[in-house]
Amino acid sequence: MKYEFAPDIQVMAEKVSRILFPHVKLERIKCFRSYGTSSRRTIARCHALGKLMQVAMGIKAFYALEFLSERFDKFDKEEQLKVVIHELMHIPKTFGGGFKHHNFVTEKNVNQCYKEYKNREHEEKNFF
Repeated sequence: MKYEFAPDIQVMAEKVSRILFPHVKLERIKCFRSYGTSSRRTIARCHALGKLMQVAMGIKAFYALEFLSERFDKFDKEEQLKVVIHELMHIPKTFGGGFKHHNFVTEKNVNQCYKEYKNREHEEKNFF
């Protein structure tokens, strides 16, 4: 696997976080594209530094969002946005290194967040 920082996805994730997920500490998330996956159905992954490693290293939680280029890059911008929302939804409000699982991060909840994001983005544009 090869990883590279994805500034375009980072900008999208930061904008989504400001609008939908204010608990996300923008300086403690980074977005990456990966290349060379052998997984069959995965589009993206949310990685966290576990609590024990945080304590051992004396640092706070950090999240890396990985977007598998072979699949993610084929999506249109709206589907990419939904994938970014999906991955950000895995980050709990405590921002402590844990995850919200797929019993919460469902297609229904992602679509609901996507609609809320589009509405709030539209309101923001009309405000200025």
